[in-house]
Amino acid sequence: MSKRNHLLIFILTIGVFGILNTEMGVIGILPSLADHYHVSISKAGLLVSLFALGIAISGPILPLLFSGIDRKRVMLLVLGVFVLGNVVSLFTTNFTILLIARIIPAFFHPIYCSLAFTVAGSSVRKEEAPKAVSKVFIGVSAGMVAGVPIASFIDSVISYEMAMAFFAIVNAIVLIATILFVPSIPVEQRLSYGSQFSVLKKPIMWISIVTVILLNASVFGVYSYLTEYLKSVTNMSPNTISLTLFIFGGANMVGNIITGKLLTHNPIKSVVSFPVLLGAVYIILFFIGNFTVPTAIITIIWGVLAGGIMANINQYLIASSAPEAPDFANGLFISACNVGTTLGSAVGGIIISGMGIQYVIWVGILSLILSLVTIFLRNDMFSPTKQLSR
Repeated sequence: MSKRNHLLIFILTIGVFGILNTEMGVIGILPSLADHYHVSISKAGLLVSLFALGIAISGPILPLLFSGIDRKRVMLLVLGVFVLGNVVSLFTTNFTILLIARIIPAFFHPIYCSLAFTVAGSSVRKEEAPKAVSKVFIGVSAGMVAGVPIASFIDSVISYEMAMAFFAIVNAIVLIATILFVPSIPVEQRLSYGSQFSVLKKPIMWISIVTVILLNASVFGVYSYLTEYLKSVTNMSPNTISLTLFIFGGANMVGNIITGKLLTHNPIKSVVSFPVLLGAVYIILFFIGNFTVPTAIITIIWGVLAGGIMANINQYLIASSAPEAPDFANGLFISACNVGTTLGSAVGGIIISGMGIQYVIWVGILSLILSLVTIFLRNDMFSPTKQLSR
């Protein structure tokens, strides 16, 4: 891989970190935002839930609409919208305006992430594409997991305004770097909207989408309640919980590095093995959840699998189902992940209400069993030569 490609992928990685950090980092400062705007914590939570809803709605649509435009111009547009939204969020004194300043960038979120995966994969040889995409996923994992403690730390040490400013600064830096160092990336072969939509006629695409929804539900149905689980079941102290979650985030990034190599050399085995390995982790966690040190260790292993490896496998499943329409496929991937996160969290909440927090792990186990069924169905029906991507 050339130095130019390394720089491009690095900028894309920091770019998706800035985008995901804007989305998820707010979780770390919700109490401060609720106090500042004199709203309840549940109303402040709209800053997160409406952002996710915007992503789910725009995921399959906007990447498709912008698929024929020069990649660099589209990146600059999205980054500019995020910088402007961050600045408005930082200075507004009205909660409704804050919500609007969050929702508008949310619709552009899938455009940048979709382009980042597409550009990273197309910037290298075909066999190295999974490895390049996995490097971009490091930024996704960092934004989703590390962004929360970073924002919370800045809020507690300085102020929530500086935490909000951090979101703007990261996006502004990537905007400047894109202007200076990313060359024009024209679309060599423009695909009609109809030809891209036609991938939805392929049964393999729908099976892949269902698989991604189930895999994401298997992780976020449990992870959404991990803090409460560690507090109520494991009886960890707040500081120990924070440390465990931070290490979990680091493990996510390790998983990204591992997965790039696995998907490059043996994608079929990697995809089939994942639900089995994560299911084993969940079963162990269910039985040792009362013990602090074993739980901390198994949580780190879970972090390697759940964040880094799962995210890359999900993207691979959908992207390999429609290589002829990469932008649209990546948009579908982003939407499917958000649907899976919402579904898993909702089912997890129902189980907690009916059975107790210790049983939330069964959301993950049941989702993994169903995902294993769809993975084998995908493989057996569409890969007679045992090439999962066909």
